[in-house]
Amino acid sequence: MTTISDGVTVVDHPLVRHKLTLMREKDRSTKSFRQLLNEIGMLLCYEVTRDLPMEMTEIETPLTKSMQPIIAGKKMVFAPILRAGVGFLDGMLELVPAARVAHIGLYRDPNTLQAVEYYFKAPSDIAERMVVVMDPMLATANSAVAAIDRLKERGAKDLRFVCLLAAPEGIERFRGAHPDVRIWTAAIDEKLNEHGYIVPGLGDAGDRMFGTR
Repeated sequence: MTTISDGVTVVDHPLVRHKLTLMREKDRSTKSFRQLLNEIGMLLCYEVTRDLPMEMTEIETPLTKSMQPIIAGKKMVFAPILRAGVGFLDGMLELVPAARVAHIGLYRDPNTLQAVEYYFKAPSDIAERMVVVMDPMLATANSAVAAIDRLKERGAKDLRFVCLLAAPEGIERFRGAHPDVRIWTAAIDEKLNEHGYIVPGLGDAGDRMFGTR
């Protein structure tokens, strides 16, 4: 794990880097792309939850009573940005099955590149939980910023953002809007092109995950 700058962590584990390279290949099948995204989501989840608070509890093993650590307090909320963010969800729920799930429906207007909300549903006690917002691509950051805006309106205070790829422009925009929200990513790519896509990137993650293009 390598921290590039304040608030941005690049998870450069060899397994993450290898799987990301496979996902970038243009001829990778929809099934394989989905599976790899799920696997990387699980690996990223280990890192984004590395500093969860712990407390001691008494249990009884087959041999004796013992004080052992468990996660303290209420569990997390996973908040995928629809569509592509759900690609992370299954892998993360495998690790944290007690987590609640919020859904944030946003799409990017092809002309303005601005985020347009069409759906939002979150647990009522979201203000009391750590919220992990997830979207494979942090490109213009318009969707990510809009999602965090909405969650903060609902009272969320402890927020983290997880993505597969980030562009420098997206990081700058995101950190400018929400400097209190840390970012975890598998890689920071070169730039955005004129259409707002990350270069070299991997194309449209939602289309590749669902086979819609």
